[in-house]
Amino acid sequence: MGWVTLVCAGLVEIAWSQSIKPTESFTKPWPTLLCFVLGAAAVYLLSRAMDTVPVGTAYAVFTGIGAVGAIVLGVVVTKDPLSVGRVAALALIVGGVVLAHVTDPTKSRPAPERQATVAAKAIRP
Repeated sequence: MGWVTLVCAGLVEIAWSQSIKPTESFTKPWPTLLCFVLGAAAVYLLSRAMDTVPVGTAYAVFTGIGAVGAIVLGVVVTKDPLSVGRVAALALIVGGVVLAHVTDPTKSRPAPERQATVAAKAIRP
């Protein structure tokens, strides 16, 4: 469940990043409130994901999802320029997020109940 929560945290971070500009330097009350709520929700979800996903991996994936989402929305919605360099940067970020997921050390660990069985077998002569 940690990875699902982590992806949700990244998606909320994308929404949060897009909610900053409408605050107009935090002078607009309702957009500012929305911005703070989204930021708090993203950090809360990230902290829950860190219950099962290693901290470094979780944070790297969280920021990677946010960065890619912010760039893609910038290109699609506000027509930010797209260059070969930006596409390469996006590919590297996505590749890093995928690599972090497939090499997650918590996936290779036995479940806690299995760990006790494995340890008990190791103690037997």
